[in-house]
Amino acid sequence: MAAQSKTELLDLTRKEYAKLQKLVMQIEEPFAQLKDDEDTSVRDVIAHRAHWIDLFLGWYHDGLAGKPVFFPAEGYKWNELSRYNAELRQKQAHMSWEDAHRLLQDRYEALTRFLEERSETELYGGPMKGAKNNWTTGRWAEAAGPSHFRSAVRFIRARLRAVG
Repeated sequence: MAAQSKTELLDLTRKEYAKLQKLVMQIEEPFAQLKDDEDTSVRDVIAHRAHWIDLFLGWYHDGLAGKPVFFPAEGYKWNELSRYNAELRQKQAHMSWEDAHRLLQDRYEALTRFLEERSETELYGGPMKGAKNNWTTGRWAEAAGPSHFRSAVRFIRARLRAVG
């Protein structure tokens, strides 16, 4: 069930990131760069999760400023996520495992600061500006943060089982 308050969201964000961080700390570069059948590596997944936090923060600030908000990104529709993610993997292909891990840590800290600086009303008082749906800012933050951390943990565990 989705978080319903700022406190729940912060607790969930910290909890899910801690699980992911515990796994990530065990992974070395060669394994992190190993591609699966869908041409995706653990490094790709970690860099992707960092990127989606940036997307969320951009959506929020654009909506607040009255600018157009592009979901998921300008020039893409939700049904084009496979193409978007493939292009993102190409753009991030130069990243080392250490760079991807550091990027995720930085974005996690940015997300946590963002949540701490917002009031309960700002997070859960109504739909996020520019979102064109009923999701609150808190719900969007959860989708970009803890939900993505949880899916990254599932991906990594499956990769460890497949290789191990």
